[in-house]
Amino acid sequence: MSHTPLYPLRFEPIYQYRLWGGRHLPDLLSSPLPNEGPIGEAWVLSDRDDHPSQVANGPLKGQTVGTVMQQFQSQLMGRLAKRFLRFPLLLKFLDAREMLSVQVHPGYPPAKLLPEGEAPKTEAWVVLQAGRESRVYAGLKPGTTADVLRQSITHKTLADHLSSIIPKPGDGIFIPAGTVHSLGGDVVVFEVQQNSDVTFRLYDWGHVDDKTGKPRRLQVDQALACIDFVDGAAGLVTPVAETKTPVERERLFDCDAFRLWRLRGELPFTIATEGVPRVLVCIEGLGQIEHGDDTYTVQRGEVWLLPAVIESCVFRPAHAVSLLEIEVPA
Repeated sequence: MSHTPLYPLRFEPIYQYRLWGGRHLPDLLSSPLPNEGPIGEAWVLSDRDDHPSQVANGPLKGQTVGTVMQQFQSQLMGRLAKRFLRFPLLLKFLDAREMLSVQVHPGYPPAKLLPEGEAPKTEAWVVLQAGRESRVYAGLKPGTTADVLRQSITHKTLADHLSSIIPKPGDGIFIPAGTVHSLGGDVVVFEVQQNSDVTFRLYDWGHVDDKTGKPRRLQVDQALACIDFVDGAAGLVTPVAETKTPVERERLFDCDAFRLWRLRGELPFTIATEGVPRVLVCIEGLGQIEHGDDTYTVQRGEVWLLPAVIESCVFRPAHAVSLLEIEVPA
């Protein structure tokens, strides 16, 4: 397998039951949902031991992204090869019919709250669908303290102290590690995050899990210890226009953990990996990736990993298309 030349890699979604989930994800993804229950997440690129993504096309079909990382470290990661033993991002679609728990993901300090082998968890959302009742909470209102939050949990008034956003399709929302956040009310988003699955619940809206008949456990002390009470970076972002032709390209997120652009157009355009892997996510329309003598059909909802060794390829839309392009900063 180590002699196989790397090529654009496609991955199938891994659906996850969540009590707050819905049944909207087939509207975006080609794979059918499991027959029953609320599905809140589709993990579309995951190098996690519990839910590893598998290559869905070509000679490496069936291999996990972790195996590809081990066998093709330099070809896949390029200038990042010595920095990461696992693919450093976890990509998802979320369908939040109900509200997620109000939660916090840890950063490096306090490091004692990060299990061994886990990374901090900065993440960001691109809103794809939103209903009349949709809400996003990202950050705290000014003057909110740990004591205020403890009291509000007791009195069930925590939402009064959270910065609230009425989301609309196309919005980009940044959630640095240490940010109190939640979303729900029939909203669908694409999520890019660091490869971590560490979450501390501060409040859960009185949800009871139908599978257990019990509320989910809170981790109030850990969540409070993780909160950045002064960081104002969370919330809606303003897109930065970079090019208009042959494709409209705007940057939504640019942080130490990831960069994300939105690409929209109808004409063929070139994608250069520039020595690091890139990920393409098709959120509207369809087209083809052309690399060398090979052509790969790209459909709505699909996720494609472009190894660093590819250097460049052409994306040829069938008609108007909207893509997300993601990279890990070198």
